[in-house]
Amino acid sequence: MAPLLLLLPPLRLLPATRLRATSRPASPRRGLSYSYPRRVAAVLRQCRAAAPPPPAAPDAVPRWHAALAAAAGLYPAYVTAGAAVAVARPDAFRWFVALAPGSYTFALGLIMLAMGLTLELREFLALLRERPLSILFGCAAQYTIMPAFGAIVSRVLGLSPPISVGLILLGCCPGGTASNVVTLVAKGDVPLSIVMTVCSTLGAVFLTPLLTKILAGAYVPVDAVKLSLSTLQVVVAPILLGSSIQSAFPSVVKFVTPFAPLLAVLTSSLLACSVFSENFVRLRSTIADASYGNGGLFSGDIGVVMLSVFLLHCAGFVVGYTTAAIGGFKERQRRAISIEVGMQNSSLGVVLATAHFSSSLVALPAALSAVIMNIMGSTLGLVWQFMTPPDSKNENR
Repeated sequence: MAPLLLLLPPLRLLPATRLRATSRPASPRRGLSYSYPRRVAAVLRQCRAAAPPPPAAPDAVPRWHAALAAAAGLYPAYVTAGAAVAVARPDAFRWFVALAPGSYTFALGLIMLAMGLTLELREFLALLRERPLSILFGCAAQYTIMPAFGAIVSRVLGLSPPISVGLILLGCCPGGTASNVVTLVAKGDVPLSIVMTVCSTLGAVFLTPLLTKILAGAYVPVDAVKLSLSTLQVVVAPILLGSSIQSAFPSVVKFVTPFAPLLAVLTSSLLACSVFSENFVRLRSTIADASYGNGGLFSGDIGVVMLSVFLLHCAGFVVGYTTAAIGGFKERQRRAISIEVGMQNSSLGVVLATAHFSSSLVALPAALSAVIMNIMGSTLGLVWQFMTPPDSKNENR
């Protein structure tokens, strides 16, 4: 302790000048104190250079992409507004009706082309390999439930031959593209819905004409070969063309793809409302008689057709969900199958009816379906949106 006590007083009494003076000879310490931060900075720079770069943040979806997607989701609103215009001013769609059936065929081909532009063949084939049973089940339900109930409802309600043929033809059509949007809203299995739509659409080349001839051949003659050729031209060919364009010109398709759903929705709305306005003009006297003579709009011929279309789609939603539940599928897949079975490609029904049948009334069920089906499907989707499926993860079967 003595040496330490002797050293302490001198340290306390040293002035600041002497401290600086005595610290000058210690140049090595001074040099170390100034170079140390630089060395640390150099080491940090080397570590940063050697470290792998951070993962790139995913590109944010542009606002105009989101706006286009939101606008495409308003398909039921467009169809309802167009139907209201057709009732108030049927002449508003005369320019499109005057070009029929060529305008109808071109419109449906444009819809299918838009669908083909958004179709990735690799993803489509991968989904076929992942869930073949659910896809096969859904397509089988599509082409058994709806055609059967189309024939049952037309017979139970005693519909006239042209309306019966139109209702059966509607039931034999494949699933509609609007079902994919409704499945998304309903928290269903969207990939399953998309693949079911594509598969049922491709199968429509053979199944729609065949089933229509079997079920509606008792009412009027049905040429299944011509129906098959028309379906091949306006459905399969545009889809394959769109998919080929996607592979050949990916940069162009990348720019056009955000517009494709909205284009398909607007074209489908125009097609459905034009056919509805054409038939509404012919049935105006019937509606007037029903309104003033029989006590209401829905008691006339148009009311019976609306009721038949409602019952057909209602059967598709209910029976489609029930059969999927009996088959042991999960809730998300049940919803997708129910919506896919219940929502038909009414645009195809309109085109086939106007191109191959002499009576314009054959197209009336499909035209009314575009309005009724979308209102029903959208309502069901909103109800399911507030009911979270118990299986939040998509389990394949």
